[in-house]
Amino acid sequence: MKFRNLLVAVAGACLLAVTSFAQITALEGMVIGEDGAPMVKALVKITRTDIKGSYKCNTDKKGHYFYNGLPLGNYNIAIEVDGKDVDAVSGVRTKLGDPTAVNFDLQKIAKQRAAQNAQMNQAAQAAAGGNAAALSKEQERGMTKEQKEAYDKAIKERETSMKKNKELNDAFSGGLAEMQSAAGAADPAERAKHYDAAVASLTKASELDPKQVAVWAQLADAHVNAATTKTGAEFDAEMAKGIEGYNKALELNPSDAATHNNFALALGKAKKFPEMQAELQKAAELDPPKAGQYYYNLGAMLVNAGQAEPAGQAFKKAIELDPNHADSYYQLGVYLIGKASFAADGKVTPVAGTVEAFQKYLQLAPTGQFADSAKGMLASLDAKVDTAYKNPNAPAPKKKK
Repeated sequence: MKFRNLLVAVAGACLLAVTSFAQITALEGMVIGEDGAPMVKALVKITRTDIKGSYKCNTDKKGHYFYNGLPLGNYNIAIEVDGKDVDAVSGVRTKLGDPTAVNFDLQKIAKQRAAQNAQMNQAAQAAAGGNAAALSKEQERGMTKEQKEAYDKAIKERETSMKKNKELNDAFSGGLAEMQSAAGAADPAERAKHYDAAVASLTKASELDPKQVAVWAQLADAHVNAATTKTGAEFDAEMAKGIEGYNKALELNPSDAATHNNFALALGKAKKFPEMQAELQKAAELDPPKAGQYYYNLGAMLVNAGQAEPAGQAFKKAIELDPNHADSYYQLGVYLIGKASFAADGKVTPVAGTVEAFQKYLQLAPTGQFADSAKGMLASLDAKVDTAYKNPNAPAPKKKK
């Protein structure tokens, strides 16, 4: 009876897939100076925007910088020279797998700035070809109507561009802040309110610049999270908008494995299982080192959908791709328990591989989230609880001569 009760408890548990399966990402890039040569020892300032965090590094003798160990998230990156920021990029979303590349070309920026200044000066100069770069009252009086209109137009366009960029950053940052507030809200009504506010801010950001991948990815996340606070037709409508957001993000950057993974999990919540499986397989193809986790996510979603056999195959595939993925061994053991036979006297005969799956989990994660359950399973099967971990990649011991 003890085993049967434990089996029922495990079977009734709802397995939650991992949305953000890995915490560590990296940034790298080149910094070219205004003279066209690589900048040596330029200070690279990395600021996380979705939660508080700041990091710094310097470029090497080739003008290259590399910062590993960053949590998966959104960042602003600035280059500081002689105590002043000379260039910056905002809204960078790191990805799993290969480092996210963000390059800086100060020579290109200097040329663009010079061209813009020249255009402004040309609009401000008199017909005879003066050298004025700024407009004094006297210079303004000497301009023709057409020249003054051209100058005013250039100023207005510049102000509009600056205002748009500020509005974009404010809307994006506001959306991320609302997402953080929702995640920390205990009251369901308050959580729903923050998610709706996040959707509104990020929608505004997507309208200001429809080509920002990070905006669409975050907007999709916001819609999917907002859907979890709704039911019926409202749930369906919100999920549809989330799916649309993921499609937009992947249209702009189809090679981002993390977005494919998160899209798949959203599709699972919408019960679109064939599409979900296709997205997770795509993520595994794009990011082979993390393929084991992607197939674990697939198995988890299939378990929640009541599809035990496909789930078991997914966990086997996860182990094949990542022999050290502990949770996959535990879930494989649970899947195999369902194939055990029961004698009239209550004795349980597990199928081959069941005991080994639970033992392997305990070897890899002796204090993991499923450790107590795995030990209980082994005790019910009268099997040994083995938590001694052996690194499969360790070199073989040398033979004594």
